[in-house]
Amino acid sequence: MCETIILTQKGATVISHCPDCGMLNIWHHNLLLCFSPSQFNSFQQFTNDMSFEDRSFPFPDGSERVVLCTPNRDINFVFTREEWDDFNSAMVESLYLLEIHALLV
Repeated sequence: MCETIILTQKGATVISHCPDCGMLNIWHHNLLLCFSPSQFNSFQQFTNDMSFEDRSFPFPDGSERVVLCTPNRDINFVFTREEWDDFNSAMVESLYLLEIHALLV
């Protein structure tokens, strides 16, 4: 694993970046998602276009959660409203910070 710098943290979501290899990592509870910069951009646009209201449904504990499907149909991520908002907000903030960093270097 690279030496990364933390770009942002929103709730349980932490996004870090490796200046050497350029990879971005999203840490969320027990998940670790790793992306190249272009993959991160695409993933951010994909999740930003998803409406919580349109994609959520009640779970057995009574909370509403959105399901984020992956290419492997046996693996899906679920988020409460607050987690979903933090997750998306952290990605947007990270993209802004990367742009600022690129201007300074």
